[in-house]
Amino acid sequence: MIRRRTALSVSAVALLAAAPALTACGSASHPGAAAVVGKDRITVTQLQSQVSDVRDAQRSSPQGQQLLANSARLGQDTLIRLIQYRIVARAGADNGIDVSRRELQEQRAAVERANGGADAVRNRFLTLGIAPDQIDQALTMDLTRAKLDAKFGTARTNDILMRTSDAMRVDVNPRYGVWDAKRGTAQPLREPWLRPEPQAVPPA
Repeated sequence: MIRRRTALSVSAVALLAAAPALTACGSASHPGAAAVVGKDRITVTQLQSQVSDVRDAQRSSPQGQQLLANSARLGQDTLIRLIQYRIVARAGADNGIDVSRRELQEQRAAVERANGGADAVRNRFLTLGIAPDQIDQALTMDLTRAKLDAKFGTARTNDILMRTSDAMRVDVNPRYGVWDAKRGTAQPLREPWLRPEPQAVPPA
């Protein structure tokens, strides 16, 4: 059984920490595309639309000025997440894992109960650069990753995600950087996207 992770500090913060690296170098150019993930193009227009949704939601927040000031890298961080969503979704599909609408609804309700209600959760996601209409997508990715971990263990899931990323041949517009599946880190984020394998606790 999959252990429910309802605290936003676990299930949502992990989304940003789970972003593989974009470095300063460039890659092959695709006119009009922010990135190409397999056969899927993430257009600059799509990316800008997502960023605009976040900015609009941030401006309407009581903490809007602070949120805007703390999201200078919003475009790049949003692109990283959009790529990550596709890799995790492909890894899940390739390994017989999906997330039902009911599971998503239950997870969102659990997150809201554990974090002070729907408004509090929306505000917390905004601090991560995720607009209210993007929350379900973020939770779906987190649930898929949790199911992969439950089925294969952390170490094997890490390997599956790296191999899936390589197979999909992620190509990022040089304006946003270069995808690095092997390093598995995001700058300026400090945490790796690949979770460390749990260490066995020696007997007392």
